[in-house]
Amino acid sequence: MGDSFGPVRDDADDDHRGAGGDDGAGRAVSVPRKEPIRVLVVDDHALFRRGLEIVLAQEEDIQVVGEAGDGAEAVDKAADLLPDIVLMDVRMPKRGGIEACTSIKEVAPSAKIIMLTISDEEADLYDAIKAGATGYLLKEISTDEVATAIRAVADGQSQISPSMASKLLTEFKSMIQRTDERRLVPAPRLTDRELEVLKLVATGMNNRDIAKELFISENTVKNHVRNILEKLQLHSRMEAVVYAMREKILEIR
Repeated sequence: MGDSFGPVRDDADDDHRGAGGDDGAGRAVSVPRKEPIRVLVVDDHALFRRGLEIVLAQEEDIQVVGEAGDGAEAVDKAADLLPDIVLMDVRMPKRGGIEACTSIKEVAPSAKIIMLTISDEEADLYDAIKAGATGYLLKEISTDEVATAIRAVADGQSQISPSMASKLLTEFKSMIQRTDERRLVPAPRLTDRELEVLKLVATGMNNRDIAKELFISENTVKNHVRNILEKLQLHSRMEAVVYAMREKILEIR
C-alpha cells in the first residue's frame, strides 16, 4: 500500500483513544471512548485480512471482532456480531461487497460500512453509496491510516479517497448541468385541441365524456391523449395533468 491518503489524517492524532469535543471555551478536548470500536474485516484474501488485523490490534480503541471471506459470510457474521464498523472489499466471490451492503444494513442497522478496495471505477463508488456505505477507500492508502478512517466513520463522518471524491464532485456538477439544461428546454408545445382535451382530463372526465363535450369521436380523444403523453414523455393521464400544472402549460381554476 502507498501512503497517499492525506485527507483522512486526524489533526488530533496524538490522542487516538477518544472522539473530539470542546470544553465550552472553544478548546478541543478528547473524550475517552467507553468501549472500543468493534470492527468486522471482510476480504477474499486471507493474507490481507490478517495484515489488517495485525495493524488494528495495535490500536487500543479498535477491536477486530471477526472476519469474513465474502459478502454472504459477511452478512451472517454481521448479524451475529453486530459490529460498529464493517471494513469490506467491493469485489469478492459468491457475493460482492456492494450487494452485501444492503443486507448488512438490514441485519445490523447500526453498523457503518467502509468499502476498502482497489476498484477506482465511478460506478462502484456510486453503487456503494446508494447501497448504504459510509466510506469508500482505495487500498493505496497506508495501513496506519485505516485506523484513522475507522475512527472518523465511527464518529459520524464520511470518508472517501481523494481521487474518488473528485470523481464524485465531477458527477454532481454534471448532474446539475444536465438539470439546468433541461430547464432551458422549452416545454413541448401542445395544440389548442390537445390543451382542451388535457383540461377536461384534469376535471376527471373519461374519453367518452370528453368526446361528447368537444363533439368529436372517442377514438379521436384517445389519439389526442396518446399524442399528449408522447409529447410530454409521460406514461399516464394523471402524470400529464401534474406536469402541465407544474410547467404552467395549464391552470385549473
